[in-house]
Amino acid sequence: MTENLRPSGAHSTDQDPTSYPYAPSYATAYDGTTGATGATAYDSAAGGYPPPPAYAPTAGRRRAKRPVALLAAVAIAAGVIGGGTATLVGHLNGQNAAATASGGAVNGTTVAQSSKGTVAGVAEAVSPAIVEIGAASSAGRSTGSGVVITEDGEIVTNNHVISGAQQIQVTLSTGKTYTADVVGTDPDKDLALIKLRNASGLKTAPLGDSSKVKVGEQVVAIGSPEGLTGTVTSGIVSALDRDVTVAKDDSGGSGQGQGRQGGGQEWPFEFGGQQFNGDTGEETTTYKALQTDASLNPGNSGGALINMNGEIIGINSAMYSPSSSAAGSGSAAGSVGLGFAIPVNTLKADLDTLRAGNGS
Repeated sequence: MTENLRPSGAHSTDQDPTSYPYAPSYATAYDGTTGATGATAYDSAAGGYPPPPAYAPTAGRRRAKRPVALLAAVAIAAGVIGGGTATLVGHLNGQNAAATASGGAVNGTTVAQSSKGTVAGVAEAVSPAIVEIGAASSAGRSTGSGVVITEDGEIVTNNHVISGAQQIQVTLSTGKTYTADVVGTDPDKDLALIKLRNASGLKTAPLGDSSKVKVGEQVVAIGSPEGLTGTVTSGIVSALDRDVTVAKDDSGGSGQGQGRQGGGQEWPFEFGGQQFNGDTGEETTTYKALQTDASLNPGNSGGALINMNGEIIGINSAMYSPSSSAAGSGSAAGSVGLGFAIPVNTLKADLDTLRAGNGS
């Protein structure tokens, strides 16, 4: 592709453009005295007029101006873009600075911004609000878990963890122990509320919204399986709205507590028309549960199922633990990734009833 380097109205020539690819050839093409092709068009003798000014230098000067103008335009554009980018970066930095100034926490959660979305971050934030519950009764002693929801010691757990208990002792994540009293129970929903004596300034766990939970969402479970306080496991939400049936009280043939002495198989429940982990007894209740593959074992009952924002989305209540032939017929083989939790929205709707002591 060639470019017409002459001023507007300049004469054209028949010269092959390929004959002058470089600047020195332009002078030859337009020299009126050399006799080169196209020279007679500007010969003073032939045309009677003085030769025109040399075009090659003029053309060269005009070609030089274009890059300068282009560079100037680019510089202006770069200034505009750079200024806009600087403004945007400054705006974002301002937001980050504001977030840092507010304590570095995600709104509505207790998980630090730097640890958001990690199991370690959730565990660090929520573990102080998960407790171990020891319930002593005439049938023995059971171990379960609970979730602190107020600074003065209100704790949510499963009804079957404290059902029939004559004495309740609670151990915090710090190792400090308290005596607790039953405030209210709701056997139909397998929920209970207990209160620590003379407690204050406790770490609490925020309650989330179980209606927003999706299958496949990552979750963390914290509890005290087999008395191992503060055990953390993780997994996903496997399914929603599973019909799970548990005993209303401790009238079941093998007891409801975790680790209850002399109780045989622990944590009995029904699912899909079948009984697991023992006999649920005659008085039962059914609720819609979240299913999770996070590892749950006897002692996790009453503990927390937590989303990755550090919000409680469920109260762990049942798990399937098949019998181990190697350990003998009455022993449990441990978690196989079939656990169930009461949705936290069920708990939130029941809190007023529990606090009023109805059903106690």
